[in-house]
Amino acid sequence: MINYTERIALLVDDIVSRVPALQYIDTRRLLVFARFGRSDADGAYATCHCLNLPPSDPGYYFWKDRSTGVVTRRSEWFVTKSPTVQVGTTPIEYMISFCLPRFCDQTFARSKKCALYPGADPWMAKLDTIVHELYHVDPAGCGIRPILKSDGSVSTLAHDPSFFREVARMVRAYLESRPTPEMYDFLRYDFEELQERYGGVVGTAFRSFPSFPQRYLEVTPEQPETAEPGVRVEPLKEHGGQVCYSADDLHVREFRAHASRRLVRTGEHRAA
Repeated sequence: MINYTERIALLVDDIVSRVPALQYIDTRRLLVFARFGRSDADGAYATCHCLNLPPSDPGYYFWKDRSTGVVTRRSEWFVTKSPTVQVGTTPIEYMISFCLPRFCDQTFARSKKCALYPGADPWMAKLDTIVHELYHVDPAGCGIRPILKSDGSVSTLAHDPSFFREVARMVRAYLESRPTPEMYDFLRYDFEELQERYGGVVGTAFRSFPSFPQRYLEVTPEQPETAEPGVRVEPLKEHGGQVCYSADDLHVREFRAHASRRLVRTGEHRAA
């Protein structure tokens, strides 16, 4: 069976080594893993997840009376934190998840980025998505790449037209560097073709599948007094789950059209 996340991880190494605009990325600190996503459902094909954001400033949720606008209750004070993921002695700073089999069946159909690739083969949409997620890695090494407005301020958007154009430029730069076709040939096949060709599709996933490391809430040790009298303080439901992950928390899953199943456990994230 083809290990799809392993092949993507190898391709990511090759892309970063060949495209100067992405060479700031340390792929040793980047983890590729798989999530389940049906091809006949809407949703993202892939997502870049940042693990190196610092804890947020303390804050709380609050609720107001709809008629008066008066705060009637609030949550405990909390901070938002990032989980830690470490493979061996290497801390992971970014993860990219790929939804299988949805990603395998991606084409330019109904995609705005089709205009950036006139006459291109459908599989190029998958290469664009991989570069797209890599470009989300912030060169400053903290968070997701910010999108700047013309006045220099940070936009609330995750993308703008220049983002998509730059991704297309990097895709072309990679192919013009003449990589070995074997590095990306697996992208040419849709999910059904992959199953026929390799006998199945597997990928790295977290043992807690379908969950994976995400930002979580933690109640602050000190709880400041509220300035509003009579406001009820609601206990905050904390994460309560796992916040530290290692290679032992990774395993291999086989992905099918409408489900997935666990195969074997591994401690090596690239070969999982």
